[in-house]
This record gives sequence, C-alpha cells and structure tokens, in this order.
Amino acid sequence: MAGSTGRGSGLRAGTGAALLPVAGLLIALAAWWLIAWLELVHPAALPPPGDVFTAFVDKPAQMLEHTWATLLEILIGFALSAVAGVLIGLSLASSRTVERMFTPLLVAVNAVPKITLGPLLVVALGWGQKPILTMVFLLCFFPIVLSTATGLTTTPADLAELVRSWNASRWQAFRKVRFPAALPQIFVGLKVAMPLAAIGAVIGEFQAGEDGLGYVILQYAGVGDTATAWAAIMLVALVSILLYAALLLIERLALPWVRETTSSH
Repeated sequence: MAGSTGRGSGLRAGTGAALLPVAGLLIALAAWWLIAWLELVHPAALPPPGDVFTAFVDKPAQMLEHTWATLLEILIGFALSAVAGVLIGLSLASSRTVERMFTPLLVAVNAVPKITLGPLLVVALGWGQKPILTMVFLLCFFPIVLSTATGLTTTPADLAELVRSWNASRWQAFRKVRFPAALPQIFVGLKVAMPLAAIGAVIGEFQAGEDGLGYVILQYAGVGDTATAWAAIMLVALVSILLYAALLLIERLALPWVRETTSSH
C-alpha cells in the first residue's frame, strides 16, 4: 500500500511538473493575444498569435528548411565552444600563471559587443557558415570557460583530503575526483551557453546568412511581413527550448548522483 501511495504521489508530481510549462506557455499566449487585441503595440510590430500561426502554416516546408539550417549552426557552434571552453578552463585551472596571464584577455573579448564584430567577420571569413559559427563560438565559450575553471578550482575539501590520503598522482586526482566534482559546475556553463548559441546563430545570419531563421526574420521584416518574421522568431525560441531540455536530460543521465544528493530536484 505504501509503495502504491509513493508511486501515485510520484506520478502526480511528474504530471504536475510536465503541465506547468504548458500552463506558462498558455498564459504567455493569452497575454500576447490580449496585447494585440487591445492594440497596445501596433499590429505591424506585434501581429496576433493567429496571424503568426497562419504564416507558418502557409509555408511550412520553407520554414522547416530554414529551421534545420539554424539548428545545424547552433549545434556545431555550441559543440566547438564546449570543447574549446572546457580545454581553456582546464588550462586556467591548472596554472595560476596561465590564469593571471589570460583571464583579463578573455574578459576583454567577452566584453566586446558581438554584433559589432559581424561586418568584420564577413570581411575576414566571407559569407556563409564560417562567420556564423564564429559568432556562435564567441557568444558561448566564456560561460563554459568560467564554469570549468571554477569547478576545477573549488573541489570540496573532504574530497581533496581523501585524494591526499590516497597519495594519488595529479592525473589520478584529476580523473577520479577533481573532474567528476567539477561536472555539475561545467553543466551550469553549458546551460548558460545553449541559449546564447541560438542568439549567436541568429545574429550571424543577420550579418552573413544565406539561409536560416535569422535570414528569414531579416528578409520578411524588411518587406513588412511581420507575421512571418514572428513565426521565425517563435521557431528560434522553440529550438532553444528543445535543445535546453535535451541538455538537462543529458545532465540527469550523466550525473545521477547530483539529483540524488540535492534537494532541489
């Protein structure tokens, strides 16, 4: 009986957790519809949700083709920034000299407004994916670097003491303790970077795109078809949500002990 009660409570909790995002989406759509109905914002700038849905239905193949192009740019750029960010973070955490030498430079690069680099990237790399992927990389890599370096330099004291008691080598300590202990922090950086990858892809497509959702937004907004532009914006948001959810799933599968040892899940 107790087991049945526990399973029932878990099922209700899971159902409630799944319904909450749907409820939030419905509230947002209702607020959007009300703003459009009351014309608090000019319809040319914010068309009603129905018009945006119709714009997608009228050209689904075209919209999905551009969505696929943007998705590939997000995934490739994010993967490159994740690999580079973790490696740079490892370098900073391994040496105080390296950290002091390069951290100001990394902060300076991160502080530059990336949209101002768009025309320069086009001049340097030409049209197409290269400047777009570079833009994604520039927006994503810093949170990953910071989270990796932070995770590797804040190993819990009890684990550090355990490693010393083993007389473990530096590599053994890194592989068995420091890196696994840093993974939750690294995933924080990855989760921050994932939405930034979508932003970087769209900004890059504004500047150098020949396809993709950013290209659609720019082209259709330029001719006054804001409903189609908003349909593309909604698809960017949907792609970001799905990729973020996939990253959360990977985190849960890769780090099961984190969920078991914290009360926040």
